Amino acid sequence: MEAILKTKDLQFLYPAVEEGEKATAALRGMDLTIERGSFVVILGHNGSGKSTLSKTFNAILLPSAGAVYVKGMDTADEGSLLDIRRSVGMVFQNPDNQIVSNVVEEDVAFAPENLGVPTEEIRRRVDGALAAVGMSEFAQHAPHLLSGGQKQRIAIAGVLAMEPDCIVLDEATAMLDPAGRREVLSTVHRLNREKGITAVLITHHMNEAEDADRVIVMDDGRVVMDGPPREIFTRVEELRGLGLTVPDTVDLLDRLRRDGLALPLDALSVDECADAVAAALG
Repeated sequence: MEAILKTKDLQFLYPAVEEGEKATAALRGMDLTIERGSFVVILGHNGSGKSTLSKTFNAILLPSAGAVYVKGMDTADEGSLLDIRRSVGMVFQNPDNQIVSNVVEEDVAFAPENLGVPTEEIRRRVDGALAAVGMSEFAQHAPHLLSGGQKQRIAIAGVLAMEPDCIVLDEATAMLDPAGRREVLSTVHRLNREKGITAVLITHHMNEAEDADRVIVMDDGRVVMDGPPREIFTRVEELRGLGLTVPDTVDLLDRLRRDGLALPLDALSVDECADAVAAALG
């Protein structure tokens, strides 16, 4: 499949805060390819480099060494910057920091207006983006009156109005309650499935990775695991050694295995887990 995001020996250093201190290496020579239309989850403990990596995908941060390519465009090429940021939309942790208008539809229109999109086209994009995230009925509402999950869906709509090929969500569910996380995840999965938009989800919630096409685990600025969820989450002790947890179902199965039940670790859904336990108990 075609690569939409690619890094080559990607390195990033944060400069020293005080004189005499050394720069901090956040990314240490990463080679990574993300295919168009895929749903990828990137996991890692705090300080692993996952958020830094996400910000290199649309040139918020530029490599200290190596390169990042978006649809073949080098993010260090200033002449490609607008096309890169049109191609890769970012959704961040706090929805309140992303909302700039007092009316929902005006907020969604903000980015295409700044891109010089004609008025009639903006109207079409706003209506389509709000419909895509299930927020059409809130077009005239004040964003500050919405729930956290609804605000993040508005933030996603604002990105969709730019008609990107890829959406990167950097801890976008971290401040939401479980219902809000479900709202946002359901929206992103639907956009990936129905519109073919590549989704890259940066998270520390293990359960959010269960339905991904691919899970990438980072540690100390490097990729240490890369594969489908069912393969990654069977590596329970390795994940715990990296300071990570596993999905609730896998945790339960692992505990029961320790008590002597012959159980698999790749039953990720609740139904699969229940069936596996029932079969083991005979």
